[in-house]
Amino acid sequence: MVSHRRPPVSGPGRGARGGAVVALSAAAASAAAALGSAPAGAEPRDTPEATRATVDALYEQAERATDQYNAATDRVHAITTRLHTAQDALARGQARVNTMRGVLSSVVGAQYRSGGIDPSLALLLTSDPDTYLERATLLDRVGDRESGALHRLEEAERGLAQRRAAAAQDLAALRAGRASVARHKQTVQARLDHARRLLAALPAAERDPYGRASRADDRFTLPTGAGGPASARAAAAVAAVRSALGRPYAWGASGPGSFDCSGLMQWAYAQAGVALPRTSQAQRYAGRRIPLSEARPGDLVAYRADASHIAMYVGHGQVVHAPYPGARVRYDPVTMLPVSSVTRV
Repeated sequence: MVSHRRPPVSGPGRGARGGAVVALSAAAASAAAALGSAPAGAEPRDTPEATRATVDALYEQAERATDQYNAATDRVHAITTRLHTAQDALARGQARVNTMRGVLSSVVGAQYRSGGIDPSLALLLTSDPDTYLERATLLDRVGDRESGALHRLEEAERGLAQRRAAAAQDLAALRAGRASVARHKQTVQARLDHARRLLAALPAAERDPYGRASRADDRFTLPTGAGGPASARAAAAVAAVRSALGRPYAWGASGPGSFDCSGLMQWAYAQAGVALPRTSQAQRYAGRRIPLSEARPGDLVAYRADASHIAMYVGHGQVVHAPYPGARVRYDPVTMLPVSSVTRV
């Protein structure tokens, strides 16, 4: 029996969200703390069982960190998209301000040449942002037409300044996020490399349980009266996840050539036209929670209290999932790990 399999338990879990910089820093800190508790320096003591227990612990810690890495990467992508949108808006806003300033400058020039320019109007057209308050007090000293135009110019410039400030904050968050993701990646990779070294030190016969195509227990059948998928989209997702059998696990990957656990679920449901969130913690809330006893093909099964692993139920007490580095997408019993929740998408 492989130590990766544990008795089933059930219970709710919770996810968390936060601001861009704070959330990214918190994810990195919590991941570092979690990974720090893994027996990274441990070596096999007396038995292959002890080595496999150490490897299991390393994989579990790395899997939690991988989900946090995925969440941080998603936030970086969201910030990048928002920043690109803001930069486009800034360019359009600056062009509008430049046009307004050019029109008003032409008016000022004409008035100057005719000798009728009001000195306050020239002051109002300065590009120095520190003159905003002065402009407000001088607007009543110019004509109605120029006053309205200057009001619009001032509002446009204020809006432009606000967008610049927001873009600067997003840029700082993006830089912090990228640094966090890079540190996170190095930490996860170190744990996975150590696990691989431990496995490589085992005799071939003892490594075999980690390399088998399946650890399915054909004698186990989930007690349920419902047979088929609950919907057409669930049926399509089951077909997709089965088509991925045999493809390699790669942490942070979401197909089509390789997957981590939540990446496989996201990809499979995308083939059914359903957009799932990227992380397993978020995926557990992507539909209606149901008891394990009512699971039907296509339902998502989250494992451990923190939902750090996720799989798809495919019927007959089996799930398909991307297990861990070095393994391939495969069938396993639904009770392979402590079950946290079951979600019908």
